[in-house]
Amino acid sequence: MPDTPKHSPDEALLGAALQMVDVWSRLSPEKQALLLKRFGTQENALAALVTTRMLNPAPL
Repeated sequence: MPDTPKHSPDEALLGAALQMVDVWSRLSPEKQALLLKRFGTQENALAALVTTRMLNPAPL
C-alpha cells in the first residue's frame, strides 16, 4: 500500500510560508533593508530565502 502524505499540499505551503515569515521577522532591520534593496519587495526577498533554504538545507 503506498504511503499517503501526512499533510495536504495546501498545509505544506502554509507551513512553509509561516516559517519564512518567522525567518523574516528574526532578521535585523539592516538585513531586511539589504534584502529589500536587492529584491525589490518583501515577497521577492522571502522567495529568495525559501529558495536558498531549499537548495542549502540546514544540517541536522
